[in-house]
Amino acid sequence: MTEKDKQAKGILYDPGDPELCLDRRRCKDLCFAYNQLPPSHREDRRKLLKQLLGKTGERLHIEPTFWCDYGYNISVGENFYMNHNCVILDCAAVTFGDHVLIAPNCGFYTAGHPLDPEQRNQGLEYAYPITVGNNVWIGGSCVILPGVKIGDNCIIGAGSVVTKDIPADCVAVGNPCRVLRKITAADRDKYRSI
Repeated sequence: MTEKDKQAKGILYDPGDPELCLDRRRCKDLCFAYNQLPPSHREDRRKLLKQLLGKTGERLHIEPTFWCDYGYNISVGENFYMNHNCVILDCAAVTFGDHVLIAPNCGFYTAGHPLDPEQRNQGLEYAYPITVGNNVWIGGSCVILPGVKIGDNCIIGAGSVVTKDIPADCVAVGNPCRVLRKITAADRDKYRSI
């Protein structure tokens, strides 16, 4: 079994494997190129994102700077928006649904390291997928950890560290992130003009 196979299975693998290093180098070059493009070069930016990411909708926008590890493990739906200075460590699949808004300075980290110091000192790591549903808004400076699933229609409050799954239709905040309340009909009417 290759290290890439181990990575895909969510078991300990060596990220120093030559094949994985080559994949990351390609990805970092594409991220660098993307981050250097002027904002007015929208079509060039879109083409680079389509080349970098595994799957995209037609309408997506990612503000520079943006960094990821592999790119091909990231899937984004339609009407995806990610603000400045976000990082996705996509050693496992990272899937975003449709109509997802991500504020600045967020991190999505599929990679983790063993608790055992001997394994950790060998440079081994594991990766668990992250899934973000449809119609999700993630506030600024949030951290989403390995294996987390965020349900449809959720709002994750700024500064949250999401360590466990968040069910659909919730407002969740904090460190660690916890469900504050369900989204209600009153929330739908709150900002409507009178």
